[in-house]
Amino acid sequence: MSISPVANTPSEFSREKRAVALTSVAAAVLLTTLKLTVGLWTGSLGILSEAMHSSLDLVAAAITFVSVVVSDKPADLQHPFGHGKVEHLSAFTETGLLIATCLWIVYEAVRRLFFHEVHVEPSLWAFGVMFISITIDTFRSRALFRVARKYNSQALEADALHFSTDVYSSTVVILGLILVYISDQRKIHWLRVADPAAALAVAGIIVYISLRLGKRTVDALVDAAPTGTSTLIADTVSRVAGVLSLDRIRTRESGSRLFVDLRLTLASNISLEHAKSVADVVEAEVHRLFPMADVVINTTPQEPSSGDLVAKIRAVAHRRNFLVHEVSAYEVNGRVNVHLDLEVDPQLRLAEAHDRSTQLESEIKANLPEVNEVNVHLEPLVAAVETGNEAWMDNSAMEHKLEEIARETAGVLNCHSVEAHQVGGNVVVRLHCTLEPDLPIAKVHDITETLEFKFRQAFPQISKVTIHAEPLDKA
Repeated sequence: MSISPVANTPSEFSREKRAVALTSVAAAVLLTTLKLTVGLWTGSLGILSEAMHSSLDLVAAAITFVSVVVSDKPADLQHPFGHGKVEHLSAFTETGLLIATCLWIVYEAVRRLFFHEVHVEPSLWAFGVMFISITIDTFRSRALFRVARKYNSQALEADALHFSTDVYSSTVVILGLILVYISDQRKIHWLRVADPAAALAVAGIIVYISLRLGKRTVDALVDAAPTGTSTLIADTVSRVAGVLSLDRIRTRESGSRLFVDLRLTLASNISLEHAKSVADVVEAEVHRLFPMADVVINTTPQEPSSGDLVAKIRAVAHRRNFLVHEVSAYEVNGRVNVHLDLEVDPQLRLAEAHDRSTQLESEIKANLPEVNEVNVHLEPLVAAVETGNEAWMDNSAMEHKLEEIARETAGVLNCHSVEAHQVGGNVVVRLHCTLEPDLPIAKVHDITETLEFKFRQAFPQISKVTIHAEPLDKA
């Protein structure tokens, strides 16, 4: 049985499962009483075997009801994954009861066929109780199957299989009684074995259903992945943006709940927040497929390719919890020199900050022997929002001069939204520049770097320049 999505609340979940399980117990009591009474009266082994089967159904229904109640209990310290396995244990017990039924039926049928003939009275009562049994079992098995599929309850499914086998076996018993009746009316002696033969047919049906149920039950108890579930999840997760590969997927059932364990490979240069957002999307996709699934996701960074030295440098820094940016590498006379900016706590003393940069240099050289020299530029990590005022000089005059510089810079088509603010003892500038839309990003970077250099030449007090490059709208 595949796992179906469930949207009901836990209280609705429990109430519906318990109600259908309790109804099953009541139906089992009624059928067991009817079959046993008529079977003893008529002497029909087919009906007595059905009574035996129904009595075990009663025990199984009671076990199912108890297991449903227990399995819905929330997880605790002793059972961190919940109590769902109780349902599988219940289904396994019911499988054993079905096999025990088969053994008794086969034994008694062989005894009557070869060693001790028993006269069977195919009365209207016999036919009547079997038709009643078929009617009740049909409605009961359908109700149980519906709720079992809705909530992925293996205990309820086992109960439903019990009663679906009753429908088939009761039909076989009726056929046996008809043949016995024909034997009495037409004096065809060999047809009198139809009743124990029907009982053997019942046993065959029960064995087939029991083996099928038993396999599924054992699979769940040994944590086998539900059929098709891993493939469906893998196909869905692989389409999530940011997931480079799905390295591991483990799924298992515990009662009506699915547990999913995933390990994803993401890009190595993304932030923890970005990695979490990707994991959140993956979890949402799994919950879309299986709303009640318990999902655990582990993310690992992708190993940089052998030829991507800058990515390797970033990976070394990130693994050691260094915050770096503006990483560049240059090969001069066969020797590789690395330049990068390292963000550190602004409260650190120079000696402590220098120790951090020295540690980073050592880590890079130890992991990347091809690197000859590492130059680290220390920057304070911005950890709080600073208060900004208008620039120390006349704001409009500074904006006018910055716009003039920008318009005279090659490649800049236009500029607007120029702002300058005094932050502490420094000036922070931001502006928007319009460039050709087809320029490669490397060329765009060169233009903005040139513009920033010109701004600092004109106003040395500028500490930071943020330039928003936007394409020219040709519409």
